[in-house]
Amino acid sequence: MDQLNKYILLIDSYFGSAPWFPLTLLATGIFFTIYLGFPQLKNFRNGWKIISKGGFSGGKGFTSPFQALSTALSGTVGTGNIGGVAMAIFIGGPAALFWMWVTAFLGMTTKFVEVTLSHKYRKLNKSNVISGGPMIYMEKGLNMKWLGIIFAFCLLISTFGSGNMPQIDNISSTLNSSFGINTILSSLLITTLVGLVIIGGINRIANFAGSIVPTMALIYVIGSLSVLIFNYSNILPSFYTIINDLFYGSAIAGGFLGASFSTAFTYGVARGLYSNEAGQGSSPIAHATSNTEHSVEEGFVSILEPFIDTLVICTLTGLVILASGVWTEKYENDFEKTSLYFIETSESEKNIETQINSYVQCRDKGAGCFSGEINIEQGLMQSENLIFHNRSFAEDVVFRKNDELFSGNLSIKDGLLISEGIEVRGKSLVKSAVLTSKAFNKGFFGSFGEYIVAIGLLLFAFSTMITWSYYGDRCTEYLFGERAIIYYRFLYLLAMFIAGSGLIDTEIIWNFALITVAASTLPNLFGMFLLRKEVKTTLEKYLLNSKS
Repeated sequence: MDQLNKYILLIDSYFGSAPWFPLTLLATGIFFTIYLGFPQLKNFRNGWKIISKGGFSGGKGFTSPFQALSTALSGTVGTGNIGGVAMAIFIGGPAALFWMWVTAFLGMTTKFVEVTLSHKYRKLNKSNVISGGPMIYMEKGLNMKWLGIIFAFCLLISTFGSGNMPQIDNISSTLNSSFGINTILSSLLITTLVGLVIIGGINRIANFAGSIVPTMALIYVIGSLSVLIFNYSNILPSFYTIINDLFYGSAIAGGFLGASFSTAFTYGVARGLYSNEAGQGSSPIAHATSNTEHSVEEGFVSILEPFIDTLVICTLTGLVILASGVWTEKYENDFEKTSLYFIETSESEKNIETQINSYVQCRDKGAGCFSGEINIEQGLMQSENLIFHNRSFAEDVVFRKNDELFSGNLSIKDGLLISEGIEVRGKSLVKSAVLTSKAFNKGFFGSFGEYIVAIGLLLFAFSTMITWSYYGDRCTEYLFGERAIIYYRFLYLLAMFIAGSGLIDTEIIWNFALITVAASTLPNLFGMFLLRKEVKTTLEKYLLNSKS
């Protein structure tokens, strides 16, 4: 697993986490925002007006604009809003939240473009079911079926790395942490429930999303506000920290080791995209089923998606984490091997900055890592080697084997623990959904706050997995035909069970998700750019006709 994670990180360093990817994403959003005259500002109210009508709009389609938006939101409002925001702050510091805001604002325009095109070029398949999405407009609008095949394949892979495994992993780990429910049991139950919903197709999914999305959003917002009100004196300082760290980088604070401008930028944009999926080409598949009369109108509706998902829900999560102060606090937790490093630095010989640099060199370049054996007696390390876990100095570290205190020698290679069957526990920073859970415990509900996160996470991630299965259905049909859908659903549910059972490390799952997001985004951005004139012409004609 350790070697697999290293290979994934290596690929991601040239792909999803490389500086050129977020720059390309932002550049696309900036270009279309200026090219189309800031549609996310001019037509924001139009989107609300369309969905406020409710019901069906008279056009062809199987879902109402509200149901289409709810379905798309159920795909985007997931673990990215709870675990993803926490992960961005965990790695990039408070400034990462600012870049999530920027990504969301520009993403409102990007979403408008891809949804308008997908709705315009949608088609009926042999079973009289509407199919739409970037692969369709690449084929029909650009006459580039080869590009549509590339996109569909990349998004198909992304349904596992983005909409499936990270979701179930966060559900099972949070339910285990909050309620003590066995991960295998929770994974089996959730996998079964997801399977019962997805066999009903888009109609059942849309009805489910339309009822659950408002409920789950309300629960989470109430829980977030309870923490912010309780910590109201830290709200303005949190905004100050976000802006200050934007220019100067995040300094060492508590257990947090600090973060550079580039780290905050890269992870803020990456997590922003992972949260609202603007430019990824996934949610246009859901919007294509709407019966909105004009494709531009469905584009207006989609503008609301990044706003609700990122500018509202993700902001609440970020402020809760910052205002509560948990992002710099250490908690007792089980150490994951992929986040655990042994450094050949003696705490008595070097200062903190040097120790941190040694850790960074070991983690990123393999230099300065400890290799050899470490003696353990009654669970305690007898040498002065530094231990880092979750990007922080580990404290009160205890080693166990078979639930008993371990005595003997540990084998360490390149800073990583290679001895089998060793359980490591101690105090360190926490990340992902666990960090958000700790923050919710700092509000009016006290230690019961984490249950709000658990419930919210369960609803968010459950709806996300259902919607992403539909995206995979459409990609599978485009690539292999309708008969292959049943096989895709089986693999989708199997991957869900494996990831939720704890058989794959969460670090690997999140890193894999970043790669799959980038893989599907790039072909979509390319196709959008080639159809830029058509989008502008379509928008101008609609606005002209609406005035007459």
